Amino acid sequence: MRIGGLDTTERVVVVAEIGNNHEGDVDRAHAMVAAAADAGADAVKFQAIDPHRLVRPQEAARIEQLEGFRLSPEQFAALAGQARELGIGFACTPFDLEALAWLEPLVDAFKIASGDNDLDALVGACAITGKPVIVSMGMTGIDGARHAAGVVAAQGTEFAALHCVSAYPTPPEQASLAQIPVLAAALPDATVGYSDHTLGADACVASVACGARILEKHFTLRHDLSDFRDHQLSADPAEMADLVARVRHTETLLGSARRGMFEGEAAVAAAARRSIVAASDLPVGHVIAEGDLWWLRPGDGMAPGREHELLGGTLVRDVRRGGVLEPGDVT
Repeated sequence: MRIGGLDTTERVVVVAEIGNNHEGDVDRAHAMVAAAADAGADAVKFQAIDPHRLVRPQEAARIEQLEGFRLSPEQFAALAGQARELGIGFACTPFDLEALAWLEPLVDAFKIASGDNDLDALVGACAITGKPVIVSMGMTGIDGARHAAGVVAAQGTEFAALHCVSAYPTPPEQASLAQIPVLAAALPDATVGYSDHTLGADACVASVACGARILEKHFTLRHDLSDFRDHQLSADPAEMADLVARVRHTETLLGSARRGMFEGEAAVAAAARRSIVAASDLPVGHVIAEGDLWWLRPGDGMAPGREHELLGGTLVRDVRRGGVLEPGDVT
């Protein structure tokens, strides 16, 4: 999947999930974008919420809180421009269809929250824009993931499924990272990743080894900025920098999926491999039988597996016990 200038096949894309941790303070939001870039994140993600299109009118306290967190389309545009100036991607989670019109020109990708992964109207509308659609798969099983993938695929749009556990914070014993390869097998045409709600970086790092190509981690400037829940389960700038460094190291350790001799093994192979040799003194004119052959280090002669090139052949020279045998030694 390509997210702006990022390619998930080339590197794991680390997304700093700012969400609503700015709490409506646009200056703080800009500071968070800068801090995420400094920490090495590949992209930032926000949430665009109109509380009147998200919760019932009776939820007065929730509406008041979300109203306080709102940023305007113009403020989002400035944040997207800042992200591009810093060379990182910009993504956003819309919670209503009306937001798509002004978000589409700003985002590199749309993100669907776990609570809306069954809201076909929203998932499909995001897909129609042609922008990549990333869907968190909290609170749903494989059938739900396949359904969401089908809604996006119907528009021919790139799709990513993020394993997610919608518990805040998620206890380590419930992280269930083994679901990542299960998702990958079930959705062979999708990019698979992980949206993390555990404390610390361990789950994100381990998810890379499980096959995650997109990582989403909540991000804050400080854990004690306010009593808003998300600050406590987010990574601060130092923790995000550590997470990114550990993810990159894990990518280095994983390397390529190809098999074969690695560059660092070449010198060892010459000493550790064996060559086909004479098991005893063999005179010229001797016809080679299986009992005449043995294998000794180093591996600078005929490799094991080529014995058939010697068996039944007649020696054209004397060979001492342990002497290396070559194809030209027999006729």
